Amino acid sequence: MRVYVPATFGMLTELNENSVLTARSGWGFAMTPALVEFYTAGDEEEIEHAAFQDAAEASLRLLAIGDEEKFPHRRVVVTADLPAEQVELQPENGESVVKLSPAQIQLSDIAALHVDLEESEEATKAATAVVDESDLGDPDAELTVGDALDNLMAWYDPTELPFLVELL
Repeated sequence: MRVYVPATFGMLTELNENSVLTARSGWGFAMTPALVEFYTAGDEEEIEHAAFQDAAEASLRLLAIGDEEKFPHRRVVVTADLPAEQVELQPENGESVVKLSPAQIQLSDIAALHVDLEESEEATKAATAVVDESDLGDPDAELTVGDALDNLMAWYDPTELPFLVELL
């Protein structure tokens, strides 16, 4: 099953060092039956994109925690193809939410890495400051988060991870 895991650049560094990514609290996002049912229109690619966007927004929450980060204003999403038995559906937590058990993802299971571009940092910084307010329905905060989510993220092949971590 294709799963989108919210991450940070620090987590990419750990992945590069250990060849294992641990999903924070074991959460990920995927095109689940509940997500497919939620959308009355749209093809598979559009629904997958919705799950990806949920992971990108969750990356904002990880950045808002304020852990020491080399790039504190760049979202990261890791795309992984995991065995179905590792992925537990969690529709009560959101249509695209899945629980990974175990929460560890091997580098060999990773299909792609997505990282905000430098020019997206200001929008991401503004969004991390108001992501909680957005969750609570503040319209201005929702617009700010939406602006950050509208920014495209750069795509990297997993084989590029060492270069990404070293050169970025």
